[in-house]
Amino acid sequence: MSTPPPLKNDCFALPPGVHWTPVDEALAHLRNGLVPVAGVEQRALGDALGRVLAAPALAARANPPYANAAVDGYGFAHASLPTGDGPCRLPLATGRAAAGGPFPGSVPPGMALRILTGAMLPDGVDSILLQEDVTLDDGHIVFHPGLKRGANTRKAGEDVAAGAVALSAGQRLRPQDIALGAALGISEVQVFRPLRVAVLSTGDELVEAGQVPAAHQMFDANRPMLHSLLTLWGAEVIDLGRAADTGHDVRQRLSRGVAEADAILTTGGASAGDEDHVSAVLKREGVLNTWRIAVKPGRPLALANWGGTPIFGLPGNPVAAFVCALIFARPALSVLAGGGWIDPLAVTVPAAFAKSKKPGRREYLRARLDAEGRAEVFASEGSGRISGLSWAEGLVELPDAALDVAPGTPVRYLPFAGFGL
Repeated sequence: MSTPPPLKNDCFALPPGVHWTPVDEALAHLRNGLVPVAGVEQRALGDALGRVLAAPALAARANPPYANAAVDGYGFAHASLPTGDGPCRLPLATGRAAAGGPFPGSVPPGMALRILTGAMLPDGVDSILLQEDVTLDDGHIVFHPGLKRGANTRKAGEDVAAGAVALSAGQRLRPQDIALGAALGISEVQVFRPLRVAVLSTGDELVEAGQVPAAHQMFDANRPMLHSLLTLWGAEVIDLGRAADTGHDVRQRLSRGVAEADAILTTGGASAGDEDHVSAVLKREGVLNTWRIAVKPGRPLALANWGGTPIFGLPGNPVAAFVCALIFARPALSVLAGGGWIDPLAVTVPAAFAKSKKPGRREYLRARLDAEGRAEVFASEGSGRISGLSWAEGLVELPDAALDVAPGTPVRYLPFAGFGL
């Protein structure tokens, strides 16, 4: 298995003088600083579902491998059709052609043969009449003129030619891709191994669901959320647990992640406060860049490199962590996994809400489509309202500039399905 080199230490460095970074600029810089880090291995096609191709898969055989019938009907040579405006009449040859084996012999000029869907075209057949368009009469078929040459047949290789690229490098294999590869005789493929991503939560205020919290504590939503997201994105998740608010505990857990993972996602503790131990540890052990991104919810995004392992410090608020994971972490992790940069699916739909947006920040509103296909948004924009994530089926993305939205205004809608959710 091949292993790519680690990332350069300066992969997350922004140009000097940048303070509040627009979303598009942050995404472009992130995209330019990353390369695949996952190793490559050979896998049987049937065991490669969800894996990213590291090399193109070439067709071992054409599809269809031979010219064949597209319908049940009667085949003949088009050149032997009688001329004239009246009904055509052709005698039937003995036997039939079926998909189970080739027809023994050829069809004489001026004769027709019973042929079934998928059967290899016998010599002497280049056109087929549907059986519904034929009348049988004393060993003959009778039909109206006007059939085109090659009608109701499939040409050899008309779908994919032998030796052609069937599946491209960087493509994540889906069931339909497995079907295509199998039809083309592809038995093995070169794929990137799954990206190993470690997840860490920080904060003495957090406890696990099922534990009894103190009055000042809350249940950790971030780690289970990120674990689920990463699983859907095809990653192998390494759970680093929940770090206490001490530099020693944070360093110990991050050190394990650097040793075992290709990338790390953290939530909380990445700002510049007294208890922000993640940023303090990363400054000592690696290279830390804190991006102040002009985005709501979110804004601070800590990006670090510790010994070649990229670390994404997401906001501690679950709603902001979720949005930043979709917008920033997902395309970045896709590059690291060999899948290339993924832009979110976006459609323009009319708004079912009103809002006066101020300039300066890109905003993402929890949203879903109503019965008329309009985007309605969650009742509150508060980033502490986690129920809005469960209610929503996507995000409305409002531009950096000022915008007055009224019902019917076209808005950009990003369905969660487009993020692989």
